[in-house]
Amino acid sequence: MKSLLRLTVFVLLAGSTLHAAAQKLIVTRSMADYKSAVKKSPEKQLVDIKEAIPDITLDIRYASNNNFMNRVMYPEARAFARKPVVEQLKNIQKELRKKGYGLKIYDAYRPYAITVAFYEQASDKNFVASPAKGSKHNRGCAIDLTLINFETKEEIQMPTPYDSFEAAAAANYQDLPAAELKNRDFLIKTMESNGFKVLHNEWWHFDFVGWQNYELMDIPFKHL
Repeated sequence: MKSLLRLTVFVLLAGSTLHAAAQKLIVTRSMADYKSAVKKSPEKQLVDIKEAIPDITLDIRYASNNNFMNRVMYPEARAFARKPVVEQLKNIQKELRKKGYGLKIYDAYRPYAITVAFYEQASDKNFVASPAKGSKHNRGCAIDLTLINFETKEEIQMPTPYDSFEAAAAANYQDLPAAELKNRDFLIKTMESNGFKVLHNEWWHFDFVGWQNYELMDIPFKHL
């Protein structure tokens, strides 16, 4: 009984500490503040990826039930990212097309409130960002994606499905079929040679180098 009581107290204190840390974050929540920031620094504009790169493929999982939350989190199947991020994606798509490949985007900008919801429900906290720090997705500087055959639009075989909590999802996991290793490493090399860095435990997640220059945001898609 005493052990259960201590565990309960620990969980409550941990939750309280997380909440307090999150309260100290500076998060852009109003369109007025966002527009002001963009006016001062045009590169901070959130750009609709599909509009900027028409031949890119979207599979926005959080606009459906096909995700680890098993419910719709986004009201629209759209993807946004900061202007320099989209410019780099445009270059990557052009480079891949020459080799018969293309990009499929699973997720990009994510409002901060969604990050909070993910953290509260995720069974493995190692695969979700802590609200105490926020996510690079909240900054419009992280992209979840994979490779597809440009003509058929079929996904290229990778070590795991998107949003897998398996050990094989790690970017350096080696106990895999040769074809999957080759495909994953080709994707990572392509992204990292164009201004992104892969997240160590998620082969599909890429952070834009320079994300520190962009604020956390909690602006819903409908306002963008």
